[in-house]
Amino acid sequence: MSGPARYLLLAVLAGAIIAIDQVTKLSIVQSMRLNESIPIVPNLFSLTYIRNPGAAFGLLAGSSDAFRMVFFGVTSLFALALLGTILFRLPKKDWMGQLSIAGILGGAIGNLIDRLRYGEVIDFLDVYVGSYHWPAFNVADSAISVGVVFLIIHFAFEKKDLSLLPHESPPAS
Repeated sequence: MSGPARYLLLAVLAGAIIAIDQVTKLSIVQSMRLNESIPIVPNLFSLTYIRNPGAAFGLLAGSSDAFRMVFFGVTSLFALALLGTILFRLPKKDWMGQLSIAGILGGAIGNLIDRLRYGEVIDFLDVYVGSYHWPAFNVADSAISVGVVFLIIHFAFEKKDLSLLPHESPPAS
């Protein structure tokens, strides 16, 4: 697949993640009250509308609004630039790496939109066993997590093309 078509496909993937993320969040905001929880699978999964002013797992949630906006603004821009750079530097044949990065980008942009609109991220997917809850998350968080896991697996098992490595001359006798 040619360069422009490849990047169009990756942009469509990232755009689909952003759209699904934003539509699901809008649906939650319009149909539920803050902190309302609707059990879907008893003792395992609920839709629970919360807002997370912090980072993953609520980190920095207690910081001032101004600090969080600057911190998340700067780190988001840095992360997006880094992901974009990685995406364009990956070999053209590296579909798994490119799809993983596109998923991470889509998720990062989805959560950035929330931060810009609301100053916090809307979470609603609540997984738990009995009273032990995993921190609530959203579609964007899921895309980031899946993308990172696939990227780690991909790089861990990637076969290196030995013809690209520098060759040493045999030692002189």
